[in-house]
Amino acid sequence: MRKILHIDMDAFYASVEQRDFLEYRGKPVVVGGRPEQRGAVAAASYEARQYGIHSAMPARVAQQRCPELIFAPPRFEVYKQVSGQIREIFHRYTDLVEPLSLDEAYLDVTVNALGEPSALVLARRIKADIQTATQLTASAGVSVNKFLAKMASGQNKPNGLTLILPEQAEAFVAALPIEKFHGIGQVTARKMHALGVATGADLRSWTEADLVQHFGKAGRFYYRVAQGQDDRPVNPNRLRKSIGAERSFAPDLTTLAQMTAALERVTQEVVRRLQDLHRRGHTLTLKVKYANYRQITRSRTFAHAIGAESPLGSWAQEMLIAHLDRHQPVRLLGLTLSNLESTGDPGYLQLSLEV
Repeated sequence: MRKILHIDMDAFYASVEQRDFLEYRGKPVVVGGRPEQRGAVAAASYEARQYGIHSAMPARVAQQRCPELIFAPPRFEVYKQVSGQIREIFHRYTDLVEPLSLDEAYLDVTVNALGEPSALVLARRIKADIQTATQLTASAGVSVNKFLAKMASGQNKPNGLTLILPEQAEAFVAALPIEKFHGIGQVTARKMHALGVATGADLRSWTEADLVQHFGKAGRFYYRVAQGQDDRPVNPNRLRKSIGAERSFAPDLTTLAQMTAALERVTQEVVRRLQDLHRRGHTLTLKVKYANYRQITRSRTFAHAIGAESPLGSWAQEMLIAHLDRHQPVRLLGLTLSNLESTGDPGYLQLSLEV
C-alpha cells in the first residue's frame, strides 16, 4: 500500500513577508499590487483571510473589506530561495517529490531514506525540519493516494497534520462538499449543484458513463475520486504546462504605441523565463483585457517548437495588431507559451502524454 504526503506551506508569500518584517506580524497582509495599480491579491495572511480576502481578489475589493490592510510588494526571488530550502528537505526523505508550485508538493514515502514505516512520523519530521530551517509552518496530509493526501492537508490549516486511513476514505469523501474536491472548480461545482450533486456521497451515486456524458474525460476522474481512488503516481519529472507573464496598467493604455511597448516588456519577461527553465513550446497565446473588463485570447500554434531564440515579440505584436479593439483602452496584456517540451537540457526529461 502506498504512503503519500501532500505538504502545503501556510499562506506562503504572506508568511515570508511576516517573517522578514516585524511590523507585519499579527496584521492583515496581502502580497500583490496596490489598488491604485489595479493589482490583485497573490496571497493573503490568515489575519487578512478573516475579512474574506483571498488570492486573485482585486486589490480594490480587498482594501474595501479591510481598510487597514497592508499591501506588500512581491519578492519572488526570496520565495524561490525559500522554496529551494524546502525542496532540499523533501529530498532528504525521498527522491519521489512532485512539486506543484513553489509552496506545495507530493511526496511518495512508501520507500524512504530513513526506512521509517510510519508516514505520519515522516510528515511530523518534515514539518519540524521546515520550521527549523525557514521559521515557517506547513500543513501536511497523509494517506494512500494523491487525492486523499491533498484533501487531508487542507483540513486543519495552518500548521495542520491530518491522516486519512484507507478505512476512513469512504466516509471522508462522502461528507466532503463538492466545492472542496481538488480538481473541481467553481464552474463545474455550479453545474454539479444544478444536477443535484452537493457532496461526495451524491457524486458516488452517479455511474462513470453518466459523469463522462456530462463532464467529458474529467468524468472518469470524478468517478474514481468519489470512491476515494486515485492511481496517479507521484511524478518527480512532472512538466509544467505553460510559461508566461502578464502586466496590468494604471492608467489604462490608450494608444497603439503604448500597447506595443508594454507588450515588448511582457515578451522580454517570457523570454527570460524560457531561458531560465530551458523550455520550448508550440502554442503562443496573447491575452488582452480591456478597461470594460472584456477579455480576449488569441493563439498561434507552430508545427516546430519555438523558444527564447524565436521572434516571439514579432509574433505577439502581429496578433495584437490583428485582433485589437482600438476603440477600447487596455488594462492588461499577457503572453504565454504552452504545449511545452524540453530544449534538451540534461536536467529535463521529455515525457509522453497519457491518453
